[in-house]
Amino acid sequence: MTLDAVLSRIDTDLPQATDRLMELLRIPSISTDPAFKEHCQTAADWLVADLQSIGIDAEKRATPGHPMVIGHVEGAGPHLLFYGHYDVQPVDPLELWDRDPFDPQLEDTPAGQVIRGRGSSDDKGQLMTFVEACRAWKAEHGTLPCRITFFFEGEEESGSPSLVPFMQENADELKSDLALICDTGLFESRVPAIVTMLRGLLGEELTVTAPDKDLHSGMYGGVAMNPIRVLTRILASLHDDQGRVTVPGFYDGVTELPDAIRSQWQGLSFDHATFLGDVGLSEPAGEQDRTPIEMIWSRPTCDVNGIWGGYTGDGFKTVLPSEAHAKVSFRLVGDQDPHKIRESFRKMVQDALPADCTVTFKGHGAGQASTTETSDPAFEAARVALSDEWNIPAAYVGCGGSIPIAGHFQDILGTTPMLVGFGRDDDQIHSPNEKYDLESFHKGIRSWARILAALS
Repeated sequence: MTLDAVLSRIDTDLPQATDRLMELLRIPSISTDPAFKEHCQTAADWLVADLQSIGIDAEKRATPGHPMVIGHVEGAGPHLLFYGHYDVQPVDPLELWDRDPFDPQLEDTPAGQVIRGRGSSDDKGQLMTFVEACRAWKAEHGTLPCRITFFFEGEEESGSPSLVPFMQENADELKSDLALICDTGLFESRVPAIVTMLRGLLGEELTVTAPDKDLHSGMYGGVAMNPIRVLTRILASLHDDQGRVTVPGFYDGVTELPDAIRSQWQGLSFDHATFLGDVGLSEPAGEQDRTPIEMIWSRPTCDVNGIWGGYTGDGFKTVLPSEAHAKVSFRLVGDQDPHKIRESFRKMVQDALPADCTVTFKGHGAGQASTTETSDPAFEAARVALSDEWNIPAAYVGCGGSIPIAGHFQDILGTTPMLVGFGRDDDQIHSPNEKYDLESFHKGIRSWARILAALS
């Protein structure tokens, strides 16, 4: 048997593979909403049955939240672990969808056929690319090419509260030579990519309180401290005129980009004008001494994600509010310590408060950045396999987002993560009318077959 036979079967069986993905997409496995708890159980059961149908020893494992799906197949050679998540984001606002989010369909577009439906790209479609590659390999060879562990989570879109305890309790079972993650995308929607840098994430919610009740602005305006005025002044001070973050010690642990990586990124010819133009902007707003691609992939950030206080309904109410609120997030790189940054940020806010004002904080996660060394020959083997399938040189890239599981594989299991994905920039993940290009699904399956052959 040859790889060509596996690739040929993938091509022939694409309609059946697409039908299976449609079945999984019809299950509304929204993890953050308790009303969909049973649907998450159904999705886990579906995956267990599907893995068992190709001879994989699979089962559903209970957690305090939604279940994990674990599957094992023995074999010679390296031990690979594949991770994906079967839960999806909520569909609101529903009125912006062109069809039922959980009634997926193939749709013709000017760019080709797409699979339209919630979870089609993030992450059910991506998850199934690997499963379908294994199915085709097993059909042609009778066995899989190496030892493989399948690890599917049901809480990724709701903060993964059960993930770390589960990994710690089952570390011996989950340890592997390499952890494959399919939850990323193509560079500029066309270049196959292996993500080697992920930013960490820290979230803070703060409430500034001044008077002990809302006040009439005609009676108290000008004499009573307005907490919105206090809060906006503090938020405005988080950046200097050059776009640098002013939180004390914020840049501790931030390392300079190696020349070799900077040179490779420059070779990608990233068009920041188009990148910003696509969302109605024109000028980069971050650190003025950095290129846009550096800002996205390798520099830390501070952003205000929400701010509110007082009366915000229709019409007008001349109220001087008692409280003002904001949500602030930090994307982290290198060895930045999220816990130290949290302490420093809170102290900076407290030190800026005038008399008669108090502040309370609520933390929302604190994850460090993740960097993967590519010296392991498996990375170059995978890069070549991707290049062969897509007929374009695959690249090592960074990612502005945060995928905490990659760091957990490193910290808890001592396993190197490899992130390969086939999403496109216009997949509208987390938004109405999410889609996954049929070509991405097809070539994603073929890519994993080539990678399995290269790594085994």
